[in-house]
Amino acid sequence: MNIEKYPQPLDQVEFRHCCELIDEILHGYRAVINQSYQGYLNHCKRVAACCLMLSKDDSKETLRKIAIASAFHDIGIWTAHTIDYIKPSVEEMRQYLVSNELLMWEKEITLMITEHHKVTKAECSQYHLVEKFRRADYADFTLGLVRSNIPLSKFHKLTREFPNNGFHKTLIYLGIKRLLQKPWSPLPMFKW
Repeated sequence: MNIEKYPQPLDQVEFRHCCELIDEILHGYRAVINQSYQGYLNHCKRVAACCLMLSKDDSKETLRKIAIASAFHDIGIWTAHTIDYIKPSVEEMRQYLVSNELLMWEKEITLMITEHHKVTKAECSQYHLVEKFRRADYADFTLGLVRSNIPLSKFHKLTREFPNNGFHKTLIYLGIKRLLQKPWSPLPMFKW
C-alpha cells in the first residue's frame, strides 16, 4: 500500500489555527467581497483543510503558508473585478507578505497561487505545498468529484461545516459573463 496516496486525518486544533488566520486576513476584504464573502471564506477554509490533509505537515510554518495562499488565491476576482484574477491575487498576497515581514515565503506562496488552476500536475519538487494546494483546490472546485483520495465522508463533513453559500454559482456566473465578453479567452486562469 502506498502511504503517500492517503491523506492524514485533519488535526482540528491546527486547522482551527489555520482558519483563524484566514478569518483575520479576509476580514479586511469583507466590504470588497461583499455578498460573496461567506461563500469565499468557506471555500478558503475547505481548500485549507484539504491541503492540510494532503500535506501531512501541520507545522506552524506550513499552516501559515496554507492559510495565506488560501485567503489570497482567488481574491483578485473582487479586488480587480475580473475572472482573470491570478496576477491581482498574487499582488494582494505580496502586499500582505511585505506588511508582515514574510517575504521569504513569496516564491512558494506565489507558485501555490499561480499553479492552483493548472490542469496537469504542478512539477515543483522544491516546494511540496504547490501540488498539494493545487489538488486541494481541485477537490473543492469540482465539488468533491476529484478529491485526491480525500475520503468522501471527510469532504462532506467539510461542506456541512463550511457550506458553499453560492460560491460556485458566483464562479459560473463570472465564467458565463467572461465567455460572452471574450469567447476567445473564456477561462484565463487555467493552464496546462
